[in-house]
Amino acid sequence: MLDGFEILTTSGVVLWSKSYAPLSSNLINGFIKDVFIEEKNVSSAAAADDTPAAQHPSYKKDKYTLRWASVKDLGLIFVAVYQSLLHLSWVDKLLDNIRILFVDLYGDQVKKPHSTVVECNFDDYFDQQVKELEGSAEIPYNTPQIVQDGQALTAISRNLANEAEEPPPPVPGLLSDRRSPNSAAPSTDATPTSTPDTSRPSTPSNGHLLSAKAGRGGTSRRARKAASGKPSAVDGLKEKSVGKAKGKQLRKWDADGLADEDGEVALDYSVTSDADSRPVSSAGVEPVDMAASGTRTSKGQYILKDLDDEVHSILQTASQKKEQSMPSKPTGVVGSSFGAISGLFRSVIGGKVLTKQDLEKPMKGMEDLLLKKNVAREAAVRLCEGVERELIGKKTGSFESIDTLLRASLSSSLTKLLTPTTSLSLLTSINTVTSQQSRPYTISIVGVNGVGKSTSLSKLAFFLLQNNLSLLIAACDTFRSGAVEQLRVHARNLKDLSERENLGRIELYEKGYGKDAAHIARDAVAYAQQNKFDVVLIDTAGRRHNDARLMSSLEKFAELARPDKILMVGEALVGTDSVMQARAFNTAFGAKRGLDGFIISKCDTVGEMVGVLVSMVHATGIPVVFLGVGQHYGDLRTVNVGNVVGLLMS
Repeated sequence: MLDGFEILTTSGVVLWSKSYAPLSSNLINGFIKDVFIEEKNVSSAAAADDTPAAQHPSYKKDKYTLRWASVKDLGLIFVAVYQSLLHLSWVDKLLDNIRILFVDLYGDQVKKPHSTVVECNFDDYFDQQVKELEGSAEIPYNTPQIVQDGQALTAISRNLANEAEEPPPPVPGLLSDRRSPNSAAPSTDATPTSTPDTSRPSTPSNGHLLSAKAGRGGTSRRARKAASGKPSAVDGLKEKSVGKAKGKQLRKWDADGLADEDGEVALDYSVTSDADSRPVSSAGVEPVDMAASGTRTSKGQYILKDLDDEVHSILQTASQKKEQSMPSKPTGVVGSSFGAISGLFRSVIGGKVLTKQDLEKPMKGMEDLLLKKNVAREAAVRLCEGVERELIGKKTGSFESIDTLLRASLSSSLTKLLTPTTSLSLLTSINTVTSQQSRPYTISIVGVNGVGKSTSLSKLAFFLLQNNLSLLIAACDTFRSGAVEQLRVHARNLKDLSERENLGRIELYEKGYGKDAAHIARDAVAYAQQNKFDVVLIDTAGRRHNDARLMSSLEKFAELARPDKILMVGEALVGTDSVMQARAFNTAFGAKRGLDGFIISKCDTVGEMVGVLVSMVHATGIPVVFLGVGQHYGDLRTVNVGNVVGLLMS
């Protein structure tokens, strides 16, 4: 992480700064003296130009590294300070983005003559960029975030030494042939640490958890049986042979990691116990910053924000201006920028009418670019064909940039593909159904395994709670172990958050495991109508899209539950398989029912590779309704077509 960031003028006036750790003033003073006054660095001549920060040499002093960028016309210097033992690959990108944002927002104030004070509120813009770039950077596992005086190296060597000394844990229930060197001292590492806030209050206590046995020093199983007065395994076999044959008994493990066949009790968590009904404190739930995820209208509706519209639009505009001002360089199709594609038009002079032969190579380069952005080949070909149709027969202007013409055509095709043909206002649809038909509005969440259906459902529930709606969550995933408990925790947390703000109400409808999900969904809708709930959110089990047996049950589910909207959750990491997934789920609900929208999860992990949005919309013609951008309840955004197009064209 950064230790500090400063924006100052070449005359030494600090316009804005932010510190995460105490820094000596001699650090910045020495940097200005060595780089800009005495010009000790050979490459410091580049400081006079507005070159990217990556082309500037690093300045190192004591244990710190300083990366910097400058603006010649305004006489501004941007300096980032961090400790030299850290490798922050995103600092150069941060410097370039902050330079663009600061000049765009406060450049007019800086241009005033004799300006020494700039009135600005730049903290929000800076924090947004740090969070976004730091989150997108790949951080190695167990890498220390802060390193001081070689402490991290000492910690790493200490961990390696401990790993070398400690033997592997023994297998529970088996006796070791060799006595461990440390067997005299009781080990506490074998007993698992209990979770402070469990999702299931009736979880077996530590006495039922597995633990490793100390070795030969412990008493044998038969001796313990005799001492406790319980019949031995041999006696049990004799009794079973004489009496009526019994069914298979569940095995219970004791504190020593051995199986105890006596007194088995089936642990059935599908039935709500008294412990489950007791109120559990949710004090550990972090409050959600409502202003960061949405805004309220004059009518009191809570509307989700688009994906960082203001910051991204400023950066995109600056990038386009820079590319238009730079002369295009001759290059091949391999490059990932549109300058490389427009270089293929060099044989086309101004005033020429474009033909199919002129566009053959550029279209191939455009297709490769879209494939690198995670767009399925089928969708990429369709987009290129649309661009080709628009460009064929067009006459280029005398001084018109082919790059500009190509961008405009592709932007038009992407916008037509991603722009929904119907209204996506979920709140309007809910108000219409609840007021005119006097019944709850039903939303079902479907998708393949592991894409984040339950998490996306909880984010959607939090958004609806902010609009004073009463919600009933139906736990219809009766197959996956822990699915009901997961929703129970989400419902408990959301209830706590809503009570803090006095907004909406939420309840969980569950019938345990092994039941028919379609009947549970139908009963949940009936229960919601009796108890005057506004919305029913139905969670379903994950299923592979190529498994006909699992997919066939969705048609019965749609007939009994009759959801108003069926939203499929697809992850941004899935790649080109998203086309097959979208088509399979869209046709699984019968001839008269299909999907109504997509929720794309894990969008914060892919950066500019947002091609899965294009692939799924192309495959079905169904719009993307929401984007998941994090792991908190407020990390849900609506889709801004302009931002998506900008990322695909970057």
